[in-house]
Order: sequence, then C-alpha cells, then structure tokens
Amino acid sequence: MKTMLTFSGIDFMGKKRSAFALSMLLLVISVGSIFTKGLNFGIDFTGGVLVQVSYPNPADLPKIRSGLASAGFGSAQLQNFGTARDVLIRLLPQEGTASSDAIGEQILAVLAAQDPAVKMGRVEFVGPQVGAELREQGGLAMLFALLFIMAYVAFRFQWKFAVGAVAALAHDVIITVGVFSVFDLPFDLAVLAAMLAVIGYSLNDTVVVFDRIRENFLRIRKSNALEVMNVSINQTLSRTLITSMTTLLVLSALFFLGGEAIHAFAMALIIGVVVGTYSSIYVASSLALAFDVSTQDLLPPVIDKELDEMP
Repeated sequence: MKTMLTFSGIDFMGKKRSAFALSMLLLVISVGSIFTKGLNFGIDFTGGVLVQVSYPNPADLPKIRSGLASAGFGSAQLQNFGTARDVLIRLLPQEGTASSDAIGEQILAVLAAQDPAVKMGRVEFVGPQVGAELREQGGLAMLFALLFIMAYVAFRFQWKFAVGAVAALAHDVIITVGVFSVFDLPFDLAVLAAMLAVIGYSLNDTVVVFDRIRENFLRIRKSNALEVMNVSINQTLSRTLITSMTTLLVLSALFFLGGEAIHAFAMALIIGVVVGTYSSIYVASSLALAFDVSTQDLLPPVIDKELDEMP
C-alpha cells in the first residue's frame, strides 16, 4: 500500500510575528555586514593573474597549495581545468609585482621544485576594470531577474502575491550574501551563478505554495485568509520538505566531495535552499496576508460580478 508523508493542523501563520522578527534580525545583520565589512571578492571581480600549468600525471592539489603557501602565495585558488592533469591557479593582485609574466615564472619555479615535469600553459592578467564591470553586470542580472519574476507572478496570480514573492526572493539573496560577508567566504562568479540559481529554486517553491493557496481560496470560501494559508502550507509541506532534503543531499555531496573549487558554490546553494524553504512558508505567504489578499482578488471579473448579484 502506497503511503505519503502528510501534515495537518500546524499553525504556521500563528508564528508569523516570530518569523518576521527572525527575518528582520538576519536582514539587519546581513545588510550591516555587507555595507561595513563588504565581500571577499575573488579574482573574477578584483582582477589578478590566472596561471595554467600541466602535469604528466594527475595533479596533487593539496601538495601544490601547500607549496604555494610556503612561497608566499597563500591566497592562491586552485582547481582542475579540463582534466586532472591541468591546474588553473588564480592569484589576487599583489603589490610590488612587476608583471603577470614575472608572477608566472615565480609560480613555475615553485611548482618545478616539487615536480620538474610541470609545464606552463598560459598566464593571463585580469584587470580591475573588468572585475568592476563584472560586479556591475552581476548586480544588474539579479535586479532584472527579480523585476521579471515580479511581472510573471503578478500576471499569473495577483499583485499582492507578486510583492510577497519578490520580497521573499530578495530576502533569500540578501541573507545568503550576508553569510558570505559575515564569515568572509570567497565570493566569485560561481557564487553569483549560485545566487541566480537560488532565485529560481525559491521562486519554484513559492509558486507551488501560491498555486495551492489560490485553489483553496476558491474551494473553501467560507474560511478566512489566515486559515486558507495554513491549510495550503500544510498540504504542500511534504512536497517542500522532500524537495529540499533531496536537493540538500546532492549539494552536501558536492560540498564535501567536490573539492575546494566548488566549495563556495555548493555552500551558497545550501544556504539558499534552507533560507528559500523558510521564506516560501513564512515571508511570501505572510506578506500576501499582510496585503489582505482574499477570494475576491483571485476570482475572474465575470465570476466576481455574478457573486455580487447573488442574494
């Protein structure tokens, strides 16, 4: 016999004040850290030097990282590039260095001391102006994503739901970025891509809840908005939890087994999934409730008129 995990009777909206206080606390900490401490931008945003080297056998990244740290390149970021024998080394801008070629020669000398068979592939310099443009374009990408999502939700549901959905997405992004700022985690293009993925994941969760809320508003019209919200969230909770847990299992595997190159990417998605699950239950629905959403908001104009004419 097929069984499903079901929930009922959990008063989510009864805890909305506590959830609001928690969200505001996290937002204040995140925004405060972002504006005072800033982000630990990677080479993609700050500029620096890219060095690609090749080995005859699979490269030992921990050994290479240790050797570079001993030589004064402790901030170097390493990852395999294409194959396990090719290594891409990212170096942040350093004062007192003559050129990217000079840095490449220093890196090659350090690596050759460990393995004489290492070969230089390429050395590229990423200027700070390019990094500034990437920061600007990345911010605009997230802004336009939120605006288009607001238009989509307003068209599919109602503007009260759209405000709640966009506020929930902004809530998720700010808190996720805030965690990276508070704990000084590296923020690069991979993390920016994770932010956009978090927006998509959180929106999907929110739309599922909103779909059920809309159905229940039309199905159980005698109940007030708060009761409809609670019933709808309870009905979708099993789906939300199962989706979140399976996603977190995959992301945990990436974080613990995927290597240092994708640690920040996996961490951003893990934080985003957790916060996104929370916001789809509390932030989006609570804001729609605060705007006094009702059955009348979701009825087509013709049906709405017929109901008004009923005795």
